Amino acid sequence: MKKHKILILLLSSLIAFSSCEKDDPDGPVGADGYDNFYYAGFLPWNNTATASVLRTQTDLIKFPVQFHSSFVRDYDAAANFTLVTAGIANPAILGQDFNVVDKSGNAIQATNGIYSLNFPQAKAKVDTIYLKVLNNTLPGTRRIEINLVQNENSQYKVGTFTQAFKRFLEVR
Repeated sequence: MKKHKILILLLSSLIAFSSCEKDDPDGPVGADGYDNFYYAGFLPWNNTATASVLRTQTDLIKFPVQFHSSFVRDYDAAANFTLVTAGIANPAILGQDFNVVDKSGNAIQATNGIYSLNFPQAKAKVDTIYLKVLNNTLPGTRRIEINLVQNENSQYKVGTFTQAFKRFLEVR
């Protein structure tokens, strides 16, 4: 009698577990309304990394940014970033201490103080923010903060991670 109860219990457990709904691989991946929501964050994954460079450095300074996406789209998505001097005692000055440049070293301009990293077809990828030191002869160490900021338009939204949205440049 005891063996029958155990067998019935095992069979009913097996039936219960096998009837659970499985994830549909052809169905939605994320929560409703988030198919066009992406995230960008600096690598390595923290808010404390500082590139401390000599003012005479000729190599470009690189800040890798990871773009998180699960889809390929018919539009390009952009992760935006700004330069922040608020609260910095001796800020680095754009055009005097450094420039924001492309990978070839050509200066790029901000639109209303916002720069963009373009991610073709909104594909997951790691891209890079490049800065070039301008060998300013003024004495002293200068510092600037680079912040990823939210970008939202009618097609998509790119958010940031609270634990990986800022970097610092220190020019000595």
